Amino acid sequence: MKEMVSMMMICAVIRPERLEFIKKDLEKAGIYGMTIFDVQGRGDQKGIQLQYRGGTMNVDLIPKIMVEVVVPDGKLEETVGIITNAARTGKVGDGRIFVLPVMKSFRIRTGEEIH
Repeated sequence: MKEMVSMMMICAVIRPERLEFIKKDLEKAGIYGMTIFDVQGRGDQKGIQLQYRGGTMNVDLIPKIMVEVVVPDGKLEETVGIITNAARTGKVGDGRIFVLPVMKSFRIRTGEEIH
């Protein structure tokens, strides 16, 4: 009987310029599958102020990238660490990581359940 392996989904909202660093570092660790979204959002800083034509303009939704990676439970801490280190600039707005349990996964081509 096949042993059930718990899977976790990591959703990381990051600065767009940090994506290539994250992809490279995850590949080094043998983690290749990911889904990337262009998103907009704001955190505790409630946006930014820009100088535009002599005036101040408030931009409250900042362009970000969301990276979703599904890994076995045993690789969760390693993967979160890789993403955190690759995404960090040390400035406000570096992003946030969310971890969610994955109840089931199916391969569309064959219909098989993936554990």
